[in-house]
Amino acid sequence: MTQSRNDAERAMQYAAILKCPVCGGRFQAAGPRSLECIQRHTFDFAKQGYLNLMSHPVHSHYDKELFAARRSIIAESKLYAPMHETIARVIHAYAGAPASAPRVADMGCGEGSHLQGILRQLNSPEGLGVGIDLSKEAIRLAARQEANALWIVSDLAHAPLQDQSVQVVLNLMSPANYGEFQRMVAPGGVVVKVVPGADYLRELRASLYDGHEKRIYSNEKTVTLFRRHFPVMEVTPLKYRQQLRAEQLRDLVRMSPLAWSAEQKRIMAFTQREATEITIDVEILVGHPGEALDGYSATRYHE
Repeated sequence: MTQSRNDAERAMQYAAILKCPVCGGRFQAAGPRSLECIQRHTFDFAKQGYLNLMSHPVHSHYDKELFAARRSIIAESKLYAPMHETIARVIHAYAGAPASAPRVADMGCGEGSHLQGILRQLNSPEGLGVGIDLSKEAIRLAARQEANALWIVSDLAHAPLQDQSVQVVLNLMSPANYGEFQRMVAPGGVVVKVVPGADYLRELRASLYDGHEKRIYSNEKTVTLFRRHFPVMEVTPLKYRQQLRAEQLRDLVRMSPLAWSAEQKRIMAFTQREATEITIDVEILVGHPGEALDGYSATRYHE
């Protein structure tokens, strides 16, 4: 049996946590490769095993080359392995029952490498990972990975998950919709958001923007906004350095929006290094769903 067939059959087992993007109704299996809601809206699994719940394509700067570079850096260089280990410990500590078999939804999952790394660290055969992203290219790449996950093309602002259907919502350095996150999390569950710290990729920033304002980053607004939606929260800081080789530095540049407006000569100078240490500096925010503070609506926000 093919890997894509396995993925589709596994997804069928969890149809109950999904909702129709058209009417909001629950899904049921409609043959071996389709889901159908009570209103007869039907969606087919792609041959690669993912589910596309978008009614129209969405275009962005994030292309196939960027996601391939992300996969190389995240899954192969192990640059983010300590972050995945820390997030897994956070989930075990805060997610509540059933922490041994959590349902984890990664909102804005890209090509799925972060979710794959975290699921591997959780080591929970009975758990379920759901990766959701707007990019069809990213989800198609994610579906080729061997992970216990369901990959879905969908909008974060209208997530196709039932109310209180997951124990953990992940949002790793990507846009957020906190109203949707609160809706999806089961009682006792958590929202885990990762935001860059001031020294995140500082070597890349310094090389591409010497003397420029982009050399400096502050997450203060992002953290403040998160706290307004989740007044009960914890913060776990994580900072470390890891050496990357020349080919890995090229992938780092390809995956980073920092390079989009940088001068080509600065990009070339950085990628021609034989090796350099790269700093990962993040804060892992753990929010416990509840009432947001007065005056803050559940709209879409960015980092």
